[in-house]
Amino acid sequence: MTFASIVARLRDYPVAAVLELGSVLVCCLLFAGTFVLLSSGAPTGRGDPWLALIGVGVAFVLFWTALVPLYERTL
Repeated sequence: MTFASIVARLRDYPVAAVLELGSVLVCCLLFAGTFVLLSSGAPTGRGDPWLALIGVGVAFVLFWTALVPLYERTL
């Protein structure tokens, strides 16, 4: 598969491409964030960075398990 054919496929389905590439980016950021937070030690006090990481993860999961299927049913 050449680079030109990959770009052509992305142009055929731009919304799906943005969703998939965005999902990859969110997964990479969640992984990196978890690694950074684990290396910084246990949370102290309120643990706001941990809550933010968990909130992003929850939003990501809800998006793919609830909102996307609901959207697909309306098509």
